[in-house]
Amino acid sequence: MRVIMIGAHPDDSEYYAGGTAAMWAASGVDVQIVAISGGDAGHQSEGGGALARRRAIESRKSAEILGVSWRTLDFHDGGVIPSIEVREAVIRAIRDWQADIAISHRPNDYHPDHRYAGMVMQDAAYLVAVPNICPDTPRLEKNPVFMYFLDEFQKPQPFRADVAVDVTGVMKTKYDALHAMDSQMYEWLPWMDGRLDEVPDDMPGRRAWLETYLGPDFVRWTDNHREALAERYGDSYAAKVKFGESFELCEYGRQPTRDELWEMFPR
Repeated sequence: MRVIMIGAHPDDSEYYAGGTAAMWAASGVDVQIVAISGGDAGHQSEGGGALARRRAIESRKSAEILGVSWRTLDFHDGGVIPSIEVREAVIRAIRDWQADIAISHRPNDYHPDHRYAGMVMQDAAYLVAVPNICPDTPRLEKNPVFMYFLDEFQKPQPFRADVAVDVTGVMKTKYDALHAMDSQMYEWLPWMDGRLDEVPDDMPGRRAWLETYLGPDFVRWTDNHREALAERYGDSYAAKVKFGESFELCEYGRQPTRDELWEMFPR
């Protein structure tokens, strides 16, 4: 099986689904993380090509930790829109990877780049099989299953957890992968949150702090979707899960049964 995760920026897929990616990779599934933009605007004091190059180095290091491959489509951060150019780049990426599953943001996430990444994936969900679209890359004979990363936004409709994955056993790997992204985890995101003064100077201290910084988000996601965990794993098991990642099935593309979907995701 082959999976492609399409984030708007370097670090999106790793943040929302790094545990699932690591589990898939460990089981022999081929996973590729794609960043539509190079992330060239995501910093308080750096930017442009230099920042994009720095983030590419970080992302490749992170991908090595997760056991996946990584690439960027190199559009501008803050400039991801549902254009023909972006759409065709995503279609080619999905085809080149021969994806069985494609995952991106929902089109009502908080960041415009996230929203439009989701729209572009929706647009690609039919066109990946059309021969006259991007004829320089062979069409997919079988339409992939398209999925969404989780989010917590309620309008126009809330996220629905169609499959939940217990990632407790790989959280060290997920944190290590995020730890590799210095520019985001220890500079940009804490600065945006007004917490930059909390970040330790030494790497061991930073790695320990990262769990206190991101952990509450990951625990909340798990608690919010414990019912989906219980549906898949059973009540008693789900009650003990410390960390889970959840995904929603897109209504475009191949529509597996519940059991087929569960079989495709790690457990």
